[in-house]
Amino acid sequence: MDKQLEKLYQDQIKNEWYSAYFYMSMASYFESENLDGFANWMKKQAAEEYGHGQKMFDFLLDRGVKVVLQAIPQPPADFASALDVFEKTLEHEQKVTALINGIADASDKVNDRPSKVFIQYFVTEQVEEEKNATKIVEMLRKMKPESGAIWQLDHRLGKRE
Repeated sequence: MDKQLEKLYQDQIKNEWYSAYFYMSMASYFESENLDGFANWMKKQAAEEYGHGQKMFDFLLDRGVKVVLQAIPQPPADFASALDVFEKTLEHEQKVTALINGIADASDKVNDRPSKVFIQYFVTEQVEEEKNATKIVEMLRKMKPESGAIWQLDHRLGKRE
């Protein structure tokens, strides 16, 4: 595997596992706010992100690349509101999209067919990730604080499987 492409994957494993850590921090915030449904959504998101990192980990191993794990930075722990959390979620997913697109571009540049096929899953996945975060941000922006709608959304997000 091309060394620059390998480095992008090594970095992305760390980034995916940071995402899991980031979402677990958000779950903790929601738990402290008694928003268990929001916390559930974040825990499911964290598990999904961990799985993405694991897929990349296994892909590199399958290609004969030794994975070198990197330090994961501490995520933020304080948030102003549910809206603040989901705005940060959307911003984070947009950054991840850019990173994934960078891997796709590098795969194209060196004509690494296995990588081109593999990374396409993540390109498609990022469309869904941004869509889901955007929908929740838009709902939260429309809610009046006194309406009780936050509890309805909390209940809905608690049903995420």
